Amino acid sequence: MRADKRPLGVFDSGIGGLTVARELLRQLPGERLVYLGDTARTPYGNKTPQTLVRFALEVGRFLKHKGVKMLVVACNSSSAYSLPALRRSLGIPVVGVIEAGARAAALRLGPLSRTRSGQALPRHRALRVGVIGTRATVRSGAYQRAIHALEPGAKVIAEACPLFVPIVEEGWAGHAVARQAAAEYLLPLKRQGVESVVLGCTHYPLLKPVIARVLGKDIALVDSARETAREVKGLLQSAGLGSGRKSVPFDGHQFFVTDLPDQFSVLGRRFLGRPLKRLRQVRLAELPVGGG
Repeated sequence: MRADKRPLGVFDSGIGGLTVARELLRQLPGERLVYLGDTARTPYGNKTPQTLVRFALEVGRFLKHKGVKMLVVACNSSSAYSLPALRRSLGIPVVGVIEAGARAAALRLGPLSRTRSGQALPRHRALRVGVIGTRATVRSGAYQRAIHALEPGAKVIAEACPLFVPIVEEGWAGHAVARQAAAEYLLPLKRQGVESVVLGCTHYPLLKPVIARVLGKDIALVDSARETAREVKGLLQSAGLGSGRKSVPFDGHQFFVTDLPDQFSVLGRRFLGRPLKRLRQVRLAELPVGGG
């Protein structure tokens, strides 16, 4: 089988999608990444669906022009509204974070076949899934719809956690304020008897130790970033699109932003654990025009 050495394209409204990039680097060390953070237009959560589709098409076409073989939409807001238009327009596989996370929760894949303590989930009772995300993601109902499409009887309890993103971006994931916020947001989910909680924002994997401590050992965490990378890996294998390489040096990956790169560079090092050597700004005028 011929190797496909074209890169994977990844995009987000900003910095959070780097948790998806980190998982792709871990699970697929032989794949090269081209990442774009649309920092000039972040946040996406307060945009209309029509605007989100237009932004996604502009970014998606930019990345396709960079020769990517697959597009990973590492943004919950964009995943909720833009995937059908991207798939029609780009002609390459497109993977979103919501689909992967919802599938892992609804189908009890991997760690969800049992609770963390090893006790089998009772089959006579409807699956109870917690979803945490930004206000915009929770309000969109995208995770709820995706989980119910796969498991119609599931009870989905969504909780907005608006302080988590600024806590992560301030570098306070291990701070007392993170523990206090996690307790406020998560204890209501625990009291409602959820068996799993989906991390429905790409910033949240950096808070996994705090979240796990609050929820306890019997509630499984679904990391949408990890599940997305796992889905990408499976699709590459099934479609014969793997690169055939064992590894790619870190400076072989490219990172683009649509605003000044200074802050992204600082946060990017925090997210990925190393400096982003190939980081540059692309002006919005350089993006291909969006549309339907």
